[in-house]
Amino acid sequence: MTESTLQTAPVSVPTNHPTESTTPTDGPLSFDELGLAFRNRGMPLEAMASDTTPVGLHYLVIHWDIPTADGEAWRVAVEGAVGRRASLSLDDIRARPRRTIPVTMECAGNGRAMLHPRPVSVPWLTEAIGTAEWTGTSLWPILDEAAVGADAVEVVFHGADRGIQGGEEQAYARSLTIDEIRRPEVILAYEMNGRPLEPQHGYPVRLIVPGWYGMTSVKWLTSIEVTTSPFRGYQQAASYLYQQHEDDPGEPVTRQRVRALMIPPGIPDFLTRHRYVDAGPVRLRGRAWSGVAAVVRVEVAVDGEWSDATLEAPGGEFAWRGWSFNWQASRGPHELACRATDAAGRVQPLDPPWNHQGMGVNHVQRVSVTVR
Repeated sequence: MTESTLQTAPVSVPTNHPTESTTPTDGPLSFDELGLAFRNRGMPLEAMASDTTPVGLHYLVIHWDIPTADGEAWRVAVEGAVGRRASLSLDDIRARPRRTIPVTMECAGNGRAMLHPRPVSVPWLTEAIGTAEWTGTSLWPILDEAAVGADAVEVVFHGADRGIQGGEEQAYARSLTIDEIRRPEVILAYEMNGRPLEPQHGYPVRLIVPGWYGMTSVKWLTSIEVTTSPFRGYQQAASYLYQQHEDDPGEPVTRQRVRALMIPPGIPDFLTRHRYVDAGPVRLRGRAWSGVAAVVRVEVAVDGEWSDATLEAPGGEFAWRGWSFNWQASRGPHELACRATDAAGRVQPLDPPWNHQGMGVNHVQRVSVTVR
């Protein structure tokens, strides 16, 4: 982005009653979008060299403000359509059977900024990802002990973060079906990479739902509410939908679509991030994942010619899988690309699938390089 672009970008003037415009645009980034980009950061793609993403490099989304949390006084209520209500302290949760799960998490809006027109929200490119080892306890035994009612259909997870979106004041909340939360890998997490959760990652306790996009893993968890009817809160009914236009009721965003990403080879130009590579053998590397089924194939294209990459052993059922490809780089400009296929037969599309909110954008990554 050039200085002149910034000078001509639309500016939101604060008023007593500000309005929120989310009409897709091909215009320059607004200062509102830039503000979201500074508060919600992505993972540098070179961090994919590690099986596990360091806490400080893992992607981050904070809808409003980071709540101030007192871990000793914190309670998670278990309420609603249950026979036995409960109020769990952090010590209560930590005293339960412990499990650690490596999970690749991705923001549902990852890639949104590459759509035309561009949906207005956090302007992600491809970096809204990360893989961490989450430690906690399985959720279902807690609900089983609470005696979930026979007429229960969903469980709503309420977070402590609060703000306004879509003209509605709200605390962040999302729901899952009873069948979904029976999965033993759905956990209440209190550690990330062997350390207590950082404030920005949901301290003192959060939900982790492996395989689903990140919006489902509610942070700063305050209550678990069993309901006898579907939850219609804003984050469930109005946001995180695949819509073709604003009035389209859409389809809910759920599991991660299949995706592969490449660690950009060589060295970058400071401003454009264009890559420069020395001629000769170059080992291309990256990661691939899917929330639906295991990744079974990754292909790499050099100037449009596709070949199979070599897959590494999976890092876990819900963690990304490493891949590599040996390229004999010849001088001149080249375009590299990669795409993944999962065991359910899903293949990354060549072009981005457009939708009104910019969700589930998983098209093939392309990296332009100059070989010296």
